[in-house]
Amino acid sequence: MAVAAVAMLLSGCGWFGGAKSSNASVSVFDIKPGQCFNPPSTVKSELSKLKSLPCDQPHTQESYASIPYTNKDGSEASTYPGDAALKVFADGACAQRYTGYVGKDYLDSSYFFTYLLPSARGWEQQKDRNVLCFVTTTGQQLTASVKNSKR
Repeated sequence: MAVAAVAMLLSGCGWFGGAKSSNASVSVFDIKPGQCFNPPSTVKSELSKLKSLPCDQPHTQESYASIPYTNKDGSEASTYPGDAALKVFADGACAQRYTGYVGKDYLDSSYFFTYLLPSARGWEQQKDRNVLCFVTTTGQQLTASVKNSKR
């Protein structure tokens, strides 16, 4: 299970509203909206697992959407579309879902978004077609979920 990381790479995080245990390993295929993360200390081209961190602990990123890649016409893609097409899709799809999660338009928000993209190997070997969207901050760490924060 491989996912190519784009923009800011992500590492461990926790379930929003989940158990208070820290650093539980989570498959990138099991990430759900509301999980919180800090970026890894080393850059990796592919990630298969992230370590979870409860959202009430200091973090800089929170997952908010998992979106299946589709072609421009809305059809399901069978062949790997390439990094450029995936990035264009992720920019639009993550921006569209941002307001519904944070409660504020992306252009007016004090946060940003980033994403993980399927790698060519993950696409072919694990049928990975989902883009994972994350709210991120470049400033002070967060100690609560950004869901409906209107920030």
